[in-house]
Amino acid sequence: MGSRATLRSRAKALFFASLFAASPAFDVRASDVPPWRDDEDLPLAQGVRSAVVDRPEQPIVAEPSVTGARRGTAVAGAMLPVFGAKRGPGCAARWINVGPEAWVCQDALTFDGGQPIDAMAATPEVATGLPYRYFFVGPGGTNGYSRLGDAEDVAPDQELEPGFAVAVVDEGTKDGARYARTHHGLWIPMRDLVPVPPIAFHGEEVAAGKLDFAWVLDERPPILSGPSAGARPAKKGTRARTRFEKVDVLEEKIDKKQVFLRIGEGEWLRARDARRPAISAPPPSVRTSERWVDVDLATQTLVAYEGDKPVFATLVSTGKGAEGTDTATPKGESRIWVKLASSTMDNLEDEDAQRYYAIEDVPYVQFFAKGVGLHGAFWHRGFGRVRSHGCVNLAPIDAQRLFAFTSPHLPAGWTAVLPTSVEEGTLVRVR
Repeated sequence: MGSRATLRSRAKALFFASLFAASPAFDVRASDVPPWRDDEDLPLAQGVRSAVVDRPEQPIVAEPSVTGARRGTAVAGAMLPVFGAKRGPGCAARWINVGPEAWVCQDALTFDGGQPIDAMAATPEVATGLPYRYFFVGPGGTNGYSRLGDAEDVAPDQELEPGFAVAVVDEGTKDGARYARTHHGLWIPMRDLVPVPPIAFHGEEVAAGKLDFAWVLDERPPILSGPSAGARPAKKGTRARTRFEKVDVLEEKIDKKQVFLRIGEGEWLRARDARRPAISAPPPSVRTSERWVDVDLATQTLVAYEGDKPVFATLVSTGKGAEGTDTATPKGESRIWVKLASSTMDNLEDEDAQRYYAIEDVPYVQFFAKGVGLHGAFWHRGFGRVRSHGCVNLAPIDAQRLFAFTSPHLPAGWTAVLPTSVEEGTLVRVR
């Protein structure tokens, strides 16, 4: 699923409104602040160690002011560490420092004496790469209800079309029927949902900086006895290769402008039947040992680097449009400007769309070129071929791996993070 099409579902619109616009709850004049507070750091009550976030998608700013640059958002219920407090415009109480260049208005917090969450803790890895249980809406469509008790007794709060995807966080029962509660708070009959099967494919850690392997692109491609178009099939008993299988590339030869890869003794594979990543020199702006990401449109591969050393490689699906069109992945170098734990993507406001889609909570989103980003894709298995509406689609396990690799780091308890002066976004090159 790409993001250059209209990606403005109601949930996404609310998120970006909170991320980039001042919150009306913070619209307080400096003169409204009690006069006995000065401009110095303010003392906190004894025993305060953490602050519990009371509001969903709570904005975090880079300085104690409503006009401060956005740093990200926090999830409701997160126990953020407390490092200090200051008076500042736009907050009736105090601005609470919850991390480097990270402030939240006290109006949205409740102080607590408990141990705060470790902001630098690594996000727990999920074996499937999927942070939620995902389901597709079945062929008959379905309805969503804000309250389980109202399900199918009143008019629905939302109608969902066949093929829409939802992220499920809970289940409940009413009158003997099972219902799923989505991450967006809707109750949906389980009978109308089809579970999303996990995707087993994942990329490879690169050993010794060598990209001497490839992935088979099709089911059971022909294995030849030699590097030529007229070569006979490999000897009887040669093991067949399957799609997404990793094969070692022992040799490469060209015959009549066709490239062949030797993958075993007397076993050759047409290069067009495989996808092989290739080492590329880092852009001039990349510092020694700096992490960066290279996306090769020709091979539909992605390689993650530390300086000039490749450390991870995988297959991707990029935009299917011709270069320069709205659905093409734009070439060039950009830095990640926001990372989102998940984001809803849809085209529901595109009146010219021939077919509507809505994918709730697309995982591990990293925007680098305006609305174009890296993200996990669980609704197709076309990795290695162009497929998306402009974004760089990754298998969920790979999206999770890359999200942890890039900067800025997403602190625990946050749902979104933007770069700072001391932690810039990772460079992504598309070529």
